[in-house]
Amino acid sequence: MARLGRFARWGGARLSRRLARSIPFVGALVALATLRNTMQRKGVVGGIADTGLNSVPFVGAAKNVVEVVRRKDFFPDRPAARRRSREAGVA
Repeated sequence: MARLGRFARWGGARLSRRLARSIPFVGALVALATLRNTMQRKGVVGGIADTGLNSVPFVGAAKNVVEVVRRKDFFPDRPAARRRSREAGVA
């Protein structure tokens, strides 16, 4: 029975190390998935900068905490009229 507990702890430790290593990559994949939408809302430069900061571990979390406290984005959204005209294909 003691051997089974030891194997369970060993397996749990190994699994947690694997998950800890994969977390930065999962965050980067989520950031890439939201890149198009963010670029449409904030413009090309603002969208890339916002997504780039969000994809870096700890930096993105810190940026989001500061934005929540300030109640203001570092990279503000474009005005809605410009956004709609670009989505419709009008320059």
